[in-house]
Amino acid sequence: MAERRHGTPTPPTDSEVVAERWDGEDLSGRTFRRVAFVDVDLTDVVARGASFEECIFRDCDLNGGQFTDTGFLNCTFTKSAFFGARFDGCKLVGSMFDRCRFGPVEVVGGNWQFVGLPGADLRQATIRRASFREADLTGARLSGATLHHVDLGGAWLHQADLSGADLRGSDLSSLDPVAAQLGKAVVDLDQAVVLVRALGLKVEEAVPMES
Repeated sequence: MAERRHGTPTPPTDSEVVAERWDGEDLSGRTFRRVAFVDVDLTDVVARGASFEECIFRDCDLNGGQFTDTGFLNCTFTKSAFFGARFDGCKLVGSMFDRCRFGPVEVVGGNWQFVGLPGADLRQATIRRASFREADLTGARLSGATLHHVDLGGAWLHQADLSGADLRGSDLSSLDPVAAQLGKAVVDLDQAVVLVRALGLKVEEAVPMES
């Protein structure tokens, strides 16, 4: 089982929902605090402006879920599925993902700071204009993923596989190009300079040819 950053324990829950079918439900505006969802079918659920605080999702199906301006604060997701799910402007600060299945998940905007995704298979993920500052992406599989204008400042990227990923516009200041896989990754010119400097090289203007 993956651990939270700095060994922080998982918050306790006060109630639980077990083996229920909520597929296609509209949870917009609802609030859940310290609820354990176990083996709950949340396929194609819609949630706009909902709030989940310190909740646990274990063996849950969130495939096709459409989450807009919804908060999952300090939640824990274990062995849950997110194929085709979309998070638009959502806040997942401090949440932890352990042995989850993502597939073609989409993240647009929102705050995913301090999120835990160690070893996560995000090869089909599309992430745009979101903050993943200080996120734990240790060993994450991001080969072929799209990360456009993603704030990765302070993120843990040791042994992450970013080969073939489209990283244009993202903050790569915390990336050690020696400690991650970057073969055939797509970067812009500014990012190329950041990576070259991270390798200890100096970038200067070309020396003019002598006549």
